[in-house]
Amino acid sequence: MSKNSYTGPSHVQQVLFNLAAIVVVVAGMRASSEILIPFLLAVFISVIANPLVAKLRSRGIPILGAILIVIFGIVAIGIGVASLLGTSLNDFSDNLPLYKEMVNNTATNFFTFFEERGLKISGAAIIERFDPGAAMSLTSSILSGLGGALSSGLLILLMVVFMLLEATIFKYKMRHIFGSQSDGASQVDSFSDTVNRYMLIKTGTSLATGIIATIWLMILGVDYPLLWGFLTFLFNYVPTVGSIIAAVPPALLALITISPVTALLSAIGYFVINISIGSILEPKMLGQGLGLSTLVVFISLLFWGWVFGPIGMVLSVPLTMTIKIALSNSESGKWLSDLMDAPMTFSSDK
Repeated sequence: MSKNSYTGPSHVQQVLFNLAAIVVVVAGMRASSEILIPFLLAVFISVIANPLVAKLRSRGIPILGAILIVIFGIVAIGIGVASLLGTSLNDFSDNLPLYKEMVNNTATNFFTFFEERGLKISGAAIIERFDPGAAMSLTSSILSGLGGALSSGLLILLMVVFMLLEATIFKYKMRHIFGSQSDGASQVDSFSDTVNRYMLIKTGTSLATGIIATIWLMILGVDYPLLWGFLTFLFNYVPTVGSIIAAVPPALLALITISPVTALLSAIGYFVINISIGSILEPKMLGQGLGLSTLVVFISLLFWGWVFGPIGMVLSVPLTMTIKIALSNSESGKWLSDLMDAPMTFSSDK
């Protein structure tokens, strides 16, 4: 062999090629977000609905009948949620400029109170850089973005139907491709089962969190409790960071429309709910290996929000968790999956 013969790319070149490929893929996802968002929502719904279809099939219902029952259930729930939230969302959107002004005025009065007592705080500069009313705008944009994505509901439902049909034979296809006893088939089975289990448990705990938060806000008399409960349900998919984001708007609204005590009680209620369900119940149900570190959660929130907008923020942790589960089922990616894991996983192993 000659000295000048090519032996393939070096390790550094391979890393650079991989990074370039990632940049191209991310840029492509961002450019095609209008197409990918309905697809991701369809995948999200399908993963949650697939165990229900399997349950109906185990009772002797044909596959098409089981899928139709689940689809009708999804449509009924969607119509119910839309009818309950529609009026609240419209009223909130109409009053949003007023609420933002009231929040900023409250913040100004807060800083003025301390400045009059000799504590030098540049309230105007703080408000200018950190707009307290931005939390209200973020809430409106997230809910509006979700409504915009769901406007292509028929397309999403059709994709869900086809995905549920495909899910019934997907494992058999993988076993046929890899061989029933191969590592590839077992890894695909493990990946699919783990994603289904994670999404089902996460949806159940998110639903419980949203319902309890709604009841608590109703007791306190905070406006739009159903709206805030639905927002809590959505953001419970984002551990730690999501609960903070979901707690801010109702607490601010209680502060400017009722009293500081009610705002404090609202925040305490969210804290207790999050600790009880998010930090105690949910980890026990999920078990080890299905957590994410807070840093990874925060980075995924920023990244997927940048790629897909408000919907990406809601789906950020399910998307990242899916990647983590895929890495954990790969020998070459196991180290990266461990790196993304929650600290409690390692402390419990000791």
